[in-house]
Amino acid sequence: MAIAKRVFLFFFVNILILLTLTVLMNVAAAFGFRISPTGYGPLMAWALAWGMGGSLISLLMSKTIAKWSMGVKVIEPDASTPELRSLVAQVQSLAQRAGLPSTPEVGIYESPEVNAFATGPSKGNALVAVSTGLLRRLSRDEREAVLGHEISHVANGDMVTMTLLQGVVNAFVLFFARVIATLAGGAVGGRNRWVVEFVVMVTLQIALGLLGTIVVSFYSRRREFRADAGGATLAGRQKMIAALQALGRTRELVAPAEGAFAALKIAGPNGFASFFMSHPPLEERIAALERSAPGRTI
Repeated sequence: MAIAKRVFLFFFVNILILLTLTVLMNVAAAFGFRISPTGYGPLMAWALAWGMGGSLISLLMSKTIAKWSMGVKVIEPDASTPELRSLVAQVQSLAQRAGLPSTPEVGIYESPEVNAFATGPSKGNALVAVSTGLLRRLSRDEREAVLGHEISHVANGDMVTMTLLQGVVNAFVLFFARVIATLAGGAVGGRNRWVVEFVVMVTLQIALGLLGTIVVSFYSRRREFRADAGGATLAGRQKMIAALQALGRTRELVAPAEGAFAALKIAGPNGFASFFMSHPPLEERIAALERSAPGRTI
């Protein structure tokens, strides 16, 4: 279920940003203020500014949004329990090995699922959070490998890279939707022109946004392989493989009880939904690690 939430939230947030821009532009146009420029060059520059701007704002707010939406509680180095202090110490050690300029904040949130994520606007301002389910179900070595995977995301600059990619995708969606909507409105003419432009823009932004999400998801899956390799380098290849195998065993226990997870086929590698997976199937990730030489980056 966590994968389903991430994928669909990722898609709908970006679509919502684009649709909000469309509504604002059309409301302004109704009052005589045209926000989008004319001419392909200025229009592309405008689309790039709006598309990148929304993504960069989301990146800058990513830690705050994660803490608020997931209920993440930051763990201090002098936490009350040995388990939490050990978690912070592991992150500190891995961050030093990865050469990060500072240790990411370490957080925990309530969830029975075995899950962890990293977010933040830069390598020196990041958050690594784990679920309570991960602490309960994984061994110390397996947990170290998962944390190494997340630290690798930070060290590789994946948050910034994915933000820039999403911004470029958003820019192309805005550009082509505006061009085609303007042509469609011009073909109709008359009083109904603005209605046609609005409907065409909304429809195209949803359709093109969907295609854009496929592109972003594909690149995200490639970054996951690299983060696995980084986790193997930081914590040990066998620990990384064992952690992924443990995630697979947990999925087999949890997934049958979650109807939405199974019905949406999010966990499986087959079907149209696989194009929107932000993570490759566990079997492919394990196989990639087994084929790689120790210390080799995929």
